[in-house]
Amino acid sequence: MRDGAGYSVGLAVVRGRSMQPTLYDGDRLLVVHGASPRPGGLAVVRLPDGVVAVKRATRREPGGWWVERDNPREGVDSWSVGAIPESDVVARVLCRVWPLRRR
Repeated sequence: MRDGAGYSVGLAVVRGRSMQPTLYDGDRLLVVHGASPRPGGLAVVRLPDGVVAVKRATRREPGGWWVERDNPREGVDSWSVGAIPESDVVARVLCRVWPLRRR
């Protein structure tokens, strides 16, 4: 679904363990394509190796967004690849839609 400002709403699926304990492999997320992340919020980004991943956007820097993983033992983030250019921010995460509850 696209609105007049050029944003579109969609779903994303989490793969991997880099965002645990916040998100788990297989979680479904409601995202807004074309929207800038909010500091402290989650974003879907394209990493330098081309992998699309969910990361926490911690702050905006001159070179783009500084993104981090929630699990320090898994994955890649700006500590290893630097700031992610604004053009590689794919979407802002609005919420997890599935599973509804975690046990």
